[in-house]
Amino acid sequence: MTGKSDRPRKKRGKVKLSSMQIIAIAFLGIILAGTALLMLPVASRSGEACPFLPALFTATSATCVTGLTPFDTWVQWSGFGQIVILCMIELGGLGFMSAASLVVFMLRKKVGLQQRMLIAQAFSLNNMDGVVRLQKMVLWGSLAIQTAGALVLFLRFLPGYGVKTAIKWGVFHAVSAFCNAGFDILGVVSPGGSISIFSNDPIVCFTLMALIAVGGFGFFVWEEVARLRSWKKLSIYTKLVLLMSFALIIGGAVIVGALEWNNPATLGAMPLPQKLLNALFQSVTLRTAGFASFDQAAMTDGGKAVSMALMFIGGSSGSTAGGIKTVTVLVLALFVWARIRGRSTVCSHKRTIPEKQVMDAMTIAMVMMGLALFGGIFICATSPVGFTDALFEAVSALATVGLTAGVTGSLSVPAQILVILYMYFGRVGVLTISLGFLMGNRAGERYQYADTNLLIG
Repeated sequence: MTGKSDRPRKKRGKVKLSSMQIIAIAFLGIILAGTALLMLPVASRSGEACPFLPALFTATSATCVTGLTPFDTWVQWSGFGQIVILCMIELGGLGFMSAASLVVFMLRKKVGLQQRMLIAQAFSLNNMDGVVRLQKMVLWGSLAIQTAGALVLFLRFLPGYGVKTAIKWGVFHAVSAFCNAGFDILGVVSPGGSISIFSNDPIVCFTLMALIAVGGFGFFVWEEVARLRSWKKLSIYTKLVLLMSFALIIGGAVIVGALEWNNPATLGAMPLPQKLLNALFQSVTLRTAGFASFDQAAMTDGGKAVSMALMFIGGSSGSTAGGIKTVTVLVLALFVWARIRGRSTVCSHKRTIPEKQVMDAMTIAMVMMGLALFGGIFICATSPVGFTDALFEAVSALATVGLTAGVTGSLSVPAQILVILYMYFGRVGVLTISLGFLMGNRAGERYQYADTNLLIG
C-alpha cells in the first residue's frame, strides 16, 4: 500500500526541464567551466591566477560570442587560455547541441525525440522537420567554411609572420569571425587595436567579412540555399533574410561612410579605396561580429548612433549572431506600413504574417530597447563613462557584438556584472529565457475582461 501511494508523489515532485531551460542551463554550465579554466595560473601569460570576475567576464563574452573583454586577449592569456577561449567561442557559436550531436553521429546512434526538440529550439525552428539533416549540414558546413577561411588567412599571414603564427592567427580569427565573436590575438603587434593593422588589406578584410556574413545569415538559410540553389524555390523567410541582410550591409556602409568620411580619427585620413573598404567592413562587423578596423571611440555622435542601430538589429535567427534579428525588424516595418495604410493584416510576398508573430516581434523589440536604455543609464551612473559611450556598451553587450567605445576596461564592478548578464541574456535569447523559466507552466486564460476604447495618438 505504501509503495503504491508513494508513486504519484514521485511523479508530482519530479522536475522536468523544458528544451529552452536545458539550453539556458547548458550555456551557463559552459560559462562556469570556462571561468574555472581561465582562473588557472597556466591560462594567464603572467603565470598568475586571474581573479574570478575578469575570468567570468571573458568566459561569458566568449561563450556568448560577444567579444567584449576587460583586457587584450593576447596580452592577458597564454596559449592555453587562448585555446580555452577558442573552444568556448565554437561551442557558443554553433551551440552545445551541435557538439552533442557530433558525438551521437560519430557513435552512429539514433537521434531521439528530445534531442530533435533541443536542436529545433537551438536553431530557432518552429518544427522538427528535417532537423537532423540540418544539424549534419551545420556541422560539416561550418567546418568547411571555417577551414576555407583559415586557409585563406594562413596564406595571407604566412609571408610576413611565419608558419606557426600564420596557422594560429588563421584558425583563431576564422573561427572568431564565423561565430561572430570578435575576439582577436593580434595584440602581439597592436595591443587593443583589433584588426586595425590590416585595415588596408582587402584579403584579410573581405575574408573576415565573408565569414561574418555567412555566420550571421543563419544555419537554416545557408542550408536551404545550398540545397535548393534557386531563388524561386527558396522560402519566404530565406528571401527576407537575404534581402534585409544585403540592404543593411550596403545601406549601413553608405551611411557610416558619409558620417565618418571627413573624420580624421576614423576614415578621414585614409585614401579613397581604404575609406570604402573600411566603411563596408564597419557595416558588416556591426552585425554582431565585433572586429574593429578603426577606433570606435573616435567616431562622431552620428556614427555611434547608426552603429548602435545596426548592432541592435544584428543578424538572423538561428545564426551565430545576436540582436533582435533582421526579420524581426522587417516584420515591425511591415506592420507600421500596414497600419499607416489603414490595414489590419501584415503581408509579404503575397502571404499574411500571423498576428502572433507580429506581437512577438514587438515584444522582443520593446524588451531589448528597455534593457538597452536601462543599461546605458546604469553604466553611466556607476562608471566614469558618458551616456553615449555607456549606451554603446549596453547595446553591444545585449546584441552580443563586442565593439566598444573604449570603456570596457574602466567599468565599475556593478557595471561589469550588468554587462555579463546582458551578454548571457542576449545570446540565450529574451523569449527563450522568459518562456523557458517564467512561462513553463503557463495555464490557459479562463476569462476575458470587457473591451474598452482608449485615445491613441
